Amino acid sequence: MNINAENKLASYIDALRPIIYINHFDFCIVDNLLKRVGDNVSFIEYNNALGAIDFATKSPQMECDLEQFLKLNMDEGFDQPTFIILKDVHNELKRPEIIALLKRISEDNLYKEDYSATIFIVSTTVIIPTELENYITVFDIPLPTEKEINEIIRNFINDINIEVEQDILDEIAVSFKGLNEFQINQILNLAYQNGGYIDKKDKYLILKEKEQFIKKAGMLEIVNFKESIDDIGGLEILKDWLTRKANVFQNLDKAIKFGVDVPKGIMIVGMPGCGKSLTAKATASLFEIPLVRLDVGRLLGKYVGESENNMRKALKLSESISPCVLWIDELEKAFAGVGSEGGDVTTRLFGQFLTWMQEKENTVFIVATANDISKIPPEFLRKGRFDELFFVDLPNAEERRKIIEIHLKKRKKWNKSIDSIALIQKTEGFNGADLEAVVKEAIEDAFIDGKDKITTESLLETIKNTKSISSTMKDKIDKIKETIKKMDIKKASQSKE
Repeated sequence: MNINAENKLASYIDALRPIIYINHFDFCIVDNLLKRVGDNVSFIEYNNALGAIDFATKSPQMECDLEQFLKLNMDEGFDQPTFIILKDVHNELKRPEIIALLKRISEDNLYKEDYSATIFIVSTTVIIPTELENYITVFDIPLPTEKEINEIIRNFINDINIEVEQDILDEIAVSFKGLNEFQINQILNLAYQNGGYIDKKDKYLILKEKEQFIKKAGMLEIVNFKESIDDIGGLEILKDWLTRKANVFQNLDKAIKFGVDVPKGIMIVGMPGCGKSLTAKATASLFEIPLVRLDVGRLLGKYVGESENNMRKALKLSESISPCVLWIDELEKAFAGVGSEGGDVTTRLFGQFLTWMQEKENTVFIVATANDISKIPPEFLRKGRFDELFFVDLPNAEERRKIIEIHLKKRKKWNKSIDSIALIQKTEGFNGADLEAVVKEAIEDAFIDGKDKITTESLLETIKNTKSISSTMKDKIDKIKETIKKMDIKKASQSKE
């Protein structure tokens, strides 16, 4: 256990914090922590299933509900330092009687002489009644450091008496970052059972297990994809930048030891349908790490503090499955209403997310995509939030040629007789989505008409019947271009037509 965690918890107790809420699933870890900070302290424990139990032996002492337990112990008085440990009582915290009793013990602890009782609520679910907000301190048990992870792995391999090279141990340790000791040992057991040894390939097993945490939590969405960097037509400057960062993520342990800062992320703004979402998927593929999407709307709850708690859990979950790409699509919609009247919850979520971005020291690489940069809160655009901001414009002539070729080759319909020059002359103002739609429709028409190949003429005919984004969304496109002109944002494409 991290010595800083012990010191921090001890400082809370010394400062007479009356209720300390420990958000953790492993009671054994919590008990060990409380023992270390609780020298010469009496322990009183309540378990929601068994009533009053002996802290040391866990044997039942008295059948009772939480209200009876608190009343009995409150009447006893606490002239000696006492820890009152309440486990899995989160559902009881909605009852007025329980709130009143916890408040009474808290106030006695603060204001009565010769009265020393610290309440610990231990649960995986955080529910804080408004009446107790000022009395409760939420305490997170920190996850193991890289040094501690190495020690956990070393203890495991010593116990089962196998040899693992130091380079492999270091690389696997980086993949374990964000997991607790229980989870690390579970995955090590699984890896060993699969092959009778532990090697470099087990980092992919670790990634698969991390995906399970996402699915079970329901806070983030795991995105499955087949796209790679080669599926992006153009955007050469952006692709080159990502390729350089991929060298860091593919060799994280060596890069960190060398002194390289872990990349924070990018914001990609610009035209709809021009490859921003595709880039998020290609980034995860290039970095060889999972892609998860954060939907801020999914985090909104109906109770006070619920939305903020959901955001906290989602960000903590992204850290626990790192290294990963955290994708926030349509950023301007995700935090719509920030700073406006009636947008208090969104504003708090926005502030929470910004603080996390600024302070995070983990391998979560953020890809934020947006169409309308004018609606993005300016705080997001400050230097240091992202490693780089890129602007994706409508594809130039060369990029349009590549995009058409990529989609034809993907469907095995590309042939050298197709006149690319004729196609790019007729597709000015088309975005990537328009060009994909042209290829799909031309192939469908060829199938229906009984033709065995795609010709330049069939593609030109489809282009003639397709309305580009430049015509259907002219005002919006013009507005985006006007806004971008006023800002210093790196172009994702090389300037050529």
